[in-house]
Amino acid sequence: MTVQEIGRPRRRKEDTKLLTGRTQWTDNLSRPGMLHVMFLRSPMAHARITRVDVSGARDLPGVVAAFSGQDLADEQGSLPCAWPVTEDIVIPDHPPMAVSEVRYVGEAVACVIATDRYRAADALDAIEVDYEPLPAVLDMEEALAPDSPKVHEAGNKAYSMKTVSGDIETAFRDAPVVIERTFRQQRLIPTAMEPRAVLADTDGESFTVYSSTQIPHVLRVMLAVVTGIPEHKLRVIAPDVGGGFGSKLQVTAEEVLCLVLARKLGRPVKWTESRSEGNLTVHHGRDQIQRLRLAADADGRIRGLKVELLADMGAYLLLLTPGVPLLGASMFNAIYKMDAYEFACTGVFTTKMPTDAYRGAGRPEATFGIERMMDELAAELNLDPLEVRRRNWIKHEEFPYTTISGLTYDSGNYEAATERALSLFGYDKLRAEQADRRDRGDPVQLGIGVSTYTEMCGLAPSRLLAEARFGAGGWEHGAVRMLPTGKVEVVTGSSPHGQGHVTSWSQIVADALGVPFEDVTVLHGDTAIAPKGMDTYGSRSLVVGGIAVLKACEKVKDKARTLAAHLLECSPDDLEFEAGTFKVRGTDSAKTIQELAYAAFTAHDLPDGVEPRLDSEVTFDPETYSFPHGTHLCAVEVDTETGQTRIRSYVAVDDIGKVINPLIVNGQLHGGIAQGIAQALFEEAVYDAEGNLLTTTMADYLLPSAADLPGFTLDRTETPSTTNPLGVKGVGEAGTIASTPAVVNAVVDALRPYGINDVQMPCTPERIWRALQERAQEGVRP
Repeated sequence: MTVQEIGRPRRRKEDTKLLTGRTQWTDNLSRPGMLHVMFLRSPMAHARITRVDVSGARDLPGVVAAFSGQDLADEQGSLPCAWPVTEDIVIPDHPPMAVSEVRYVGEAVACVIATDRYRAADALDAIEVDYEPLPAVLDMEEALAPDSPKVHEAGNKAYSMKTVSGDIETAFRDAPVVIERTFRQQRLIPTAMEPRAVLADTDGESFTVYSSTQIPHVLRVMLAVVTGIPEHKLRVIAPDVGGGFGSKLQVTAEEVLCLVLARKLGRPVKWTESRSEGNLTVHHGRDQIQRLRLAADADGRIRGLKVELLADMGAYLLLLTPGVPLLGASMFNAIYKMDAYEFACTGVFTTKMPTDAYRGAGRPEATFGIERMMDELAAELNLDPLEVRRRNWIKHEEFPYTTISGLTYDSGNYEAATERALSLFGYDKLRAEQADRRDRGDPVQLGIGVSTYTEMCGLAPSRLLAEARFGAGGWEHGAVRMLPTGKVEVVTGSSPHGQGHVTSWSQIVADALGVPFEDVTVLHGDTAIAPKGMDTYGSRSLVVGGIAVLKACEKVKDKARTLAAHLLECSPDDLEFEAGTFKVRGTDSAKTIQELAYAAFTAHDLPDGVEPRLDSEVTFDPETYSFPHGTHLCAVEVDTETGQTRIRSYVAVDDIGKVINPLIVNGQLHGGIAQGIAQALFEEAVYDAEGNLLTTTMADYLLPSAADLPGFTLDRTETPSTTNPLGVKGVGEAGTIASTPAVVNAVVDALRPYGINDVQMPCTPERIWRALQERAQEGVRP
């Protein structure tokens, strides 16, 4: 009896080489005659460059060349922005190496290429640069003032846009309850396990770029556009990639410059960032000011929601920078029904590192905003936070449901996920303990946080992306090759960086074709081997890339059915396919798919017009997004004397449709929840008044360790998606999206008796302690 692979907790095929060090990270790679490049970076947030002298570096031992931005001005092009979200958006030129002006600390102004990285780094000290200081622009609100110094000649506003659904004025007019809050989404620094690295090689005619990237296919296209190298002369390879979280969803200055330098010098050129260099120059995430107004009836039913965002673009628009805040535009309404909704966003230039996609990209910000507002509404009405949600969420019998923002959610059951979470959490018992602590005046207060979330993932389809002015499609490519011996090669355009594609795709193919899991291998991440793809981000791999592979399997079976009918001398309609075997109904006549693969290879007896292969490929463009959802509950203890917070328990019940591999799903949720908790309690990129990044090292930028995190209690409900044949939904970003508001709601819940209704993230002990001291000085006592 064949064992079903989908749903099995298979250990990952990828892990043996990763755990034993037999990997091919970009920094492991070496090529004959390889040179190393290091970049001199601006110490100033904003300045004119009046002189760059690299001659001193060129004379040092081991140095092959040194260049300023001016030296490369005619070759380096401008880094691309692929998402011009409005017709009048301002997209400034963005040279990979600054030529005449620097606009953030860390921007490259010169480079040294040497025989090893240490000689190159030492030679940077010999470069002389003169700057004419200009005012730093750091505060988004001040940047929009008429008298603000300008980041770019065109001004500090990149774009503004506004959408309205329903009669927003009526919704707010005479509303019994109107709540206004301003929340701050702090700036975050993505911290992948593997720092960025690039190696550009050339044979004098064609070029190969190895990069720790999430997007080899997109990178290939964009490198061709920026450098003028013909696309068919470019090959991009993403070797083993140690994490990304969006930080490697980018066309970086270093990728472009390594390629330009390899072309200029005719030799391989390699760069690997240090961790502190990465903190300065990997694109940052989040950084929004959220002004929210919510109108409700006296019973808590939401009438309308107004969202006004200021989004910090940083100094330039990178690949997706302006679109990231807008990915949350359709998610502020979340799982809730309402009569009207208004969304407005202004993108603001500042003299900081540009922002771009970071795990969740716009949806964590939106989920945080609405879930905090739901708690504020509950507090205003003296209702349990879950009761307010129940009065407003979409009921399971109402699916499919078109939301006020225009998205149609195909399936879901918020009631079931919530009830399961409550049971695992012991909600009523914790509420009773909370009341007891409050009555006793316990200095350690208990807070309970709720987050009932949904998210839009599986970035697609192409027609909707076109409406959003996105610069690419949302399709994905998959190919399945039946080898003569019956083994299977899968080629996927999705490029993994820790998600377990090889294992999950093997499980899908094993079930679809009836072959052993061990007989499937998956090829990816090389534009010469997997020439078509739109890569990995936005929780799209399974719901787009996985479906492309499944559909390619169906085409393989269709070809095999034709051949089997010919060899078994029957009609194709008389064949049954089960567990990898075509069998003539009512007989013992049968052919396995492995036998048919060999028969196709020998081509000794093929039907007329049939090619000697079963190989098939599919480019799949989904009809809509997928919408996972769930309920996350968090209990925290807050010491009101010190501000210290401890997460006591955390329960997450997620509905991601059909589960391919529970082990991989749990791993994604563990990592995602950890990142969401990190934003709530630990992480923040901090700049001083001159625009210097103060959090450049792991000693300054606080990341939680395993000791700082609780054990997570995970469970699932399952409402399959109706928009794809596997019934799957995304999971890679769900934990991050859900967890931040759950934790902050818990912290605020613990502090409400003290008159505190918000603590700016990260909710550090100092910030909590100061909030308590301010209320004490105002005479507020629990």
